[in-house]
Amino acid sequence: MINHTDGNNNPEIQCRFGDAIRELGICRLLKESNIRKKKGDSVYEIFQFLLLLVFQNCNLFHFLNSKKQDMAFSKNTYYRFLNEPRYNWQRFLTLLSARVVAYFSSLTHRERVKCLVLDDSVIERNRSSQVELLSWVYNHVTHKMVRGFNMLTLGWTDGYSFVPAAFNMMASANPAKHIMGAASGIDRRKSGYKRRQEAVCHKPDAAMAMIHNVLKAGIQASYVLMDTWFTNEPFIHNILSEGLDVIGMLKDNKQLYRYRGRLYNLKALSKLVAFNKAGNIFGSITVTTKKHGIPVKLVFVRNRNKAGEYIILLTTDCSLSNSEVVRLYGNRWSIELFFRAGKSLLCLGSEFQGLNYDMTVSSTAIVFTRYILLEWLRRKANDPKTICELFYVCCDDIQDIELCTALSSLVSIFMEGVRTEAIKITNAVKTQLINWFVSQPAFIKALFPEVVWEV
Repeated sequence: MINHTDGNNNPEIQCRFGDAIRELGICRLLKESNIRKKKGDSVYEIFQFLLLLVFQNCNLFHFLNSKKQDMAFSKNTYYRFLNEPRYNWQRFLTLLSARVVAYFSSLTHRERVKCLVLDDSVIERNRSSQVELLSWVYNHVTHKMVRGFNMLTLGWTDGYSFVPAAFNMMASANPAKHIMGAASGIDRRKSGYKRRQEAVCHKPDAAMAMIHNVLKAGIQASYVLMDTWFTNEPFIHNILSEGLDVIGMLKDNKQLYRYRGRLYNLKALSKLVAFNKAGNIFGSITVTTKKHGIPVKLVFVRNRNKAGEYIILLTTDCSLSNSEVVRLYGNRWSIELFFRAGKSLLCLGSEFQGLNYDMTVSSTAIVFTRYILLEWLRRKANDPKTICELFYVCCDDIQDIELCTALSSLVSIFMEGVRTEAIKITNAVKTQLINWFVSQPAFIKALFPEVVWEV
């Protein structure tokens, strides 16, 4: 977690964020997502207040009990807004992401590869017991069962910017692991009812629904990047049916692959590869999957943290070079950065502690929107093509991720599941987060004048 000093109340902050909110047409997107009211306080003003609240270094409770309370609506107004089951927050986030992605794509050449990144992160609520759909979920970092939700996230990246496009705050699919069930009496016609149904479905089904909705919204990508949990034949087959290729990491399990008419596991296949012991990439081999016969390329990468061990990447695009597979998969690190920035800087999972599942979803959507705004402002500040049309034809694309960076990220990602290496992972994420923070516009950095990591 990151602590920071009091936020800067400079009017420039409100102005810059306000300009970005208007430029992205957030008011219209809220209406298109049924986030509106027939009468009463303005939904747009309520949303904008909650969106920018974190940059004033206080939560809603403290703000409403401070000298600034006259500047805000009543507490009940905000909680009714966050608890409303009619509001379609997933649709709002996807529409907003599609608009931002279209703009970012216009700043780069058509040949630049864009990817979707799929991953999950545990949102812990260990002190809670009455939160709707609260479940026991497995934390892969601590290797313990904890109370909370599994936040399944799908994002888009072009190698420089990361845009979170969809999420599902998942409870356990096993009712026996539910600490609290879903509320009864929710109108089946409302988005809140559908959210609760999706929260208890199986993770692969939820992931495929998110990918389908993102593509339907017009977000374009060539690959889906994912970790070992998702890289299995049934899920790969489903992604290919959506017209996307896969780049994922493999774990040494019982999956078999067909090579020259015979079935091999990963350990046996590694003995068939002509290893290049001098480089970071040992070599590769093209095989087919056991059931569906999908051609895949396996790339063996040196684990620089453990001599003699290797990391295996799988891709369904067999035309990619070994180095390009590694470089593209390095973009998956952007979602780890997003999780860290969201929890440390933007109060992901800690800002509102309500009991209603709709509040769990709406507060998460607000944090995702904050990150999108920061990426929008960061890109505007750093990409010369956003300055004026003159630069559009004479400037190169903003730098994509380099192979050496991808290799370093790949090893850190691989070590996620090894508890004894947790401090190395934490330090790697910290470094990336600091680099991301340094690239923010000056007025954003002024909001966090003293950033200190908690040990």
